[in-house]
Amino acid sequence: MDNKIIADMLDEIASMLSLEDMTSARFEVRAYQKAALTVRTLQEAIEDVYRKGGTKGLMELPGIGKGIAGSIEEYVKTGKMQKYEYLKKKYPIDMKGLTSIQGLGAKKAITLYRKLGVKDLAGLKKAVDEHKISKLEGFGERSEEVIRHGLELLASSRGRMLLGDALPVAESIVNKLAESGLCEKAMVAGSARRMRETVGDIDILAISEKAGKIMDLFANVSEVQEIIARGPTKSSALLKIGINCDLRVISRESFGAAVQYFTGSKDHNVQVRTISVNKGYKLNEYGLYDRAGKIVAAKEEETIYEKLGMQWMPPEMREARGEVKLAQAHNIPDLVDVKDIRGDMHTHTKESDGANSIEEMADAAIKAGLDYFATTNHTKSLVIANGMDEKGFEQYFRRVDKLNDKLEGKIRIFKGAEVDILKDGSLDLSKQCLKSMDWVVGSVHTSFKMTEQEMAERITKALDTGLVNVLGHPTGREINVREQYPVDLDKVFEAAERNSVAMEINSIPNRLDLNDTNIIRASKYKLMFAIDTDAHRTSHFGFVRYGVGTARRGWLTKSRVINALPVGTLIKRLAK
Repeated sequence: MDNKIIADMLDEIASMLSLEDMTSARFEVRAYQKAALTVRTLQEAIEDVYRKGGTKGLMELPGIGKGIAGSIEEYVKTGKMQKYEYLKKKYPIDMKGLTSIQGLGAKKAITLYRKLGVKDLAGLKKAVDEHKISKLEGFGERSEEVIRHGLELLASSRGRMLLGDALPVAESIVNKLAESGLCEKAMVAGSARRMRETVGDIDILAISEKAGKIMDLFANVSEVQEIIARGPTKSSALLKIGINCDLRVISRESFGAAVQYFTGSKDHNVQVRTISVNKGYKLNEYGLYDRAGKIVAAKEEETIYEKLGMQWMPPEMREARGEVKLAQAHNIPDLVDVKDIRGDMHTHTKESDGANSIEEMADAAIKAGLDYFATTNHTKSLVIANGMDEKGFEQYFRRVDKLNDKLEGKIRIFKGAEVDILKDGSLDLSKQCLKSMDWVVGSVHTSFKMTEQEMAERITKALDTGLVNVLGHPTGREINVREQYPVDLDKVFEAAERNSVAMEINSIPNRLDLNDTNIIRASKYKLMFAIDTDAHRTSHFGFVRYGVGTARRGWLTKSRVINALPVGTLIKRLAK
């Protein structure tokens, strides 16, 4: 699946075009940014779209015109994109790497290249260490410190990729193995199976009596850039997305043991092996053995836990956080599942910064199997997101009412907004306007540099208005880019509890906010949670599985998820 590679190239083209002086370049920049977002969030391989429908099929995707479709076709056929190659010669810098650093956009990156010769992250670090950036006009000491912190954050996450980038590629490989007829079973293991927000590599396990042919197939799938090592039952490859992938062919008799072992985590496995030793067994990737060396369990993962006197644990829980003791007591919670999610309470349309109309979003929500969703566009202070004012919402809601009538119960659209929580804790729309809505998402989007106490006071003041239904992406983090802002979460959870405000689990792969540990922390309070996609286009409804995966890592049950409620129950709850 080359979606990520092509999307990255389109994003880089947009960044490089933003440096051009031509008036037309501004329109091209936006076009390439939109196309990159479409490709990045596409739920099928872009080459499959092309093979099914050619350039016409590509042009049917949102935001992809004839020119960009031609560039994508060129890449699918040749592995290259002429426009990208031309611009890279003109601007020979690592635009993708440099602009991944917080506080460094395309224009600042090119300024550093022209003034200091900075071409890549190594050159950027050198310029920061030598304090050359702070002396440049338009930068200063504060900018240099932000860039330094961004480099440190990147270094701490080096080699780890967003689950949302890695998992679709892993699944694409698994599907190709499964559809080949060469293997009985194939599955993703490791941290991806545990739904960790980032993964260091990909592990795939397969059952096959034709290991050699499976290895040949693996070496030639489009996702693989090169084979690093190959053996009779294991091959290691570097994937085009920049992460390593190991494929292991396991015997049918040992598959369950291998699945348990290679799912991890390491600390979870240590605890389970300790229990096996205490019970007189030996556990490894090949099976569970008794004192006489006889296998007592190996074929099924569940049987291994059963023989050890334990309840099977969902992979997402296996992080040595107390799940082993719960399993010994046969008290593992019934975790929320994707099938439990009936609605999405945080979405956007093109009236603010979304890509699709409310009609298109409704159609996509129906196709996604939802019973309801809330349309929650940004509010006026967020100018960059084309935020709407009171009059804009009033006009927009009349359109939503008409659409609800037209849909005749096929889906229920709740009228709402993602209202900015301003620096002083006030809300960005009038009380009258907010009270007219069915659902209000309150979010912090600006002024992150506050103390823990100041941020907590800001948020609690907003929640205490009684006008907010859910706190959106409660810690403001962006994985590998921006850490969560300082905030006393316990004070926030207390305010949410007394005002019946839900906590959001934002499903966008680079947010996943609240994260798993904060979900566990928040669960100690009498709070509900909303697993939302924050969808800015129709394809984003598919992000829900990442939010659910994060919720499961936080041990969350269906009973704590507000958008798992039937629509009638939710309406009654909101009426209160």
